[in-house]
Amino acid sequence: MITAAKSFFTKAILLMSLVAMTFFTVGINTAKAQGDTSGVTFTSIPTAADSIAMRKKAQQAAVEKAKATISAPAAEKPKTLWDIFIAGFVGGFLAVIMPCIYPLLPLTVSFFTKKAGSRAKGIRDSLIYGLSIIVIYVALGVLISAVFGSSALNELATNGIFNIFFFLLLVVFGISFLGAFEITLPASLGNKLDQNSDKGGIAGIFFMAATLVVVSFSCTGPIIGTLLVDAASKGDRLAPAVGMFGFSLALALPFTVFALFPSALKSLPKSGGWLNTVKVVLGFLEIAFALKFLSNVDLAYHWNWFDREIFLSLWIALGVLLGLYLLGKIRFSHDSATDYVSVPRFFLSVIVFAFVFYMIPGLWGAPLKSISAFLPPMATQDFDLSQIPGGGNNSNGAAIKQSSFVKKYADNYTRIKTRGLDAWYDYKQALQVSKELHKPIMIDFTGFNCVNCRKMEANVWSDPEVFKRLKNDYVLLQLVVDDKAALDPADYFTSTYSGKKITTLGGKWSDLEASRFNANSQPFYVLLDSDGNMLADKNGKTIPPSPADYDVNSYLKFLDSGITAYKNTQQGKK
Repeated sequence: MITAAKSFFTKAILLMSLVAMTFFTVGINTAKAQGDTSGVTFTSIPTAADSIAMRKKAQQAAVEKAKATISAPAAEKPKTLWDIFIAGFVGGFLAVIMPCIYPLLPLTVSFFTKKAGSRAKGIRDSLIYGLSIIVIYVALGVLISAVFGSSALNELATNGIFNIFFFLLLVVFGISFLGAFEITLPASLGNKLDQNSDKGGIAGIFFMAATLVVVSFSCTGPIIGTLLVDAASKGDRLAPAVGMFGFSLALALPFTVFALFPSALKSLPKSGGWLNTVKVVLGFLEIAFALKFLSNVDLAYHWNWFDREIFLSLWIALGVLLGLYLLGKIRFSHDSATDYVSVPRFFLSVIVFAFVFYMIPGLWGAPLKSISAFLPPMATQDFDLSQIPGGGNNSNGAAIKQSSFVKKYADNYTRIKTRGLDAWYDYKQALQVSKELHKPIMIDFTGFNCVNCRKMEANVWSDPEVFKRLKNDYVLLQLVVDDKAALDPADYFTSTYSGKKITTLGGKWSDLEASRFNANSQPFYVLLDSDGNMLADKNGKTIPPSPADYDVNSYLKFLDSGITAYKNTQQGKK
């Protein structure tokens, strides 16, 4: 009785951990904020430079003064790689409790402990086995990096065709986890590797590990594929290798640990139908994650059909179906018949249905702040009952009346517009408006597909004090670096920063950010005066740009420092 209770308790812990880890993985991959400034984004685009990049020497000196701080976003890359490692590590643990791998744990451990003849040799062989798994997966990540390179990976991250491919790929992975089919490597490859594993010695152990990699591909393939898709979206040369290292480390650890402590195997729950439940739950999550890629492409290419409520409706439908599955109301081909709902499945279904109920008000415009970073922008919502934060008319509306020019590119950005804020989208026009209104400029380098940009807008800009300053005290200039809209051929130019020909509007603004401010991540906020110079405090120290900052008080200090500096500048001119 005690043993049964112990097994049941262990199984419950595993299943509850599954949902927590899986939602955590999705959070990381799509943007998880954590400090990550990239996530599943199309916005880290180190394209290039605008004619504005060639500034006066005095202005360049000011930029150099703040360079140590300005280059802070470059320091965010290790965080991005660290998040990819964590995503891979969590994915590796999920792979361990898949039906292709979990039953092999006791068999493999038993093989090493019995065949070795001595405990020391068994431990050595199991360590070699685990290390071989790591070497194989990391080699796969390195191979992908070598074939594509960092620039190619970056292009994949922003290319519509490839992102549609990623969307379809993840849907296929999800369907395979639901049991429609299995993605496997050729059986001949597995047989050949299995034959070589009989050679003995280190080579034999290595081929045993290779055999595990091949025969478990139907379970690990979709997880690896999702991880590599996310790594590719980061555009970092090391990302695939780092992700594979995290994945393989988590996958190898149980085989090694249980070889060191074989008696611990007795505490593991027995293989059974619950393993297929793990696969199906992951299948639902793969399909839900795939929708983010489709939304990204819709925004970047101005298709304007995948609105926020459509996205939410699909997530709600998937959540309802997943909840019914956990309650046993829906069964797939590989599921075992059950006469009752287990306690873990019951509590998991409660979590899923609670999440569904949380999302439903979003169909009528509820902000849903906890997941706002993953959803299409609020401006894509057709039916919205929520109120404009801060209320009132936008004082920058006077700029439209006073200016003798039509606001450029505004039609491109109706779907990411923050309600109540009158943003501008062209650098030169923003300078003119700043001079007319006698207000400083805040450049918001943003992106259609920038997860952290949406999080800043939903969680920080919605604060009444922040909103009031953006509305009343600044000329807001939003430069969207992943806009695929083509420039007029007469406006094409070759970047003096990257040497590339710039043909898109997003490329122009990305070039400005990279060449002038030495940054390529979004969001990235820069404070300027009416002449386009970076604002400086009373001591002459340039106010450094700010990356994503989810501390409202800290962000308010950043905005207030710019307002004070601009007023001092204006007084100095009188």
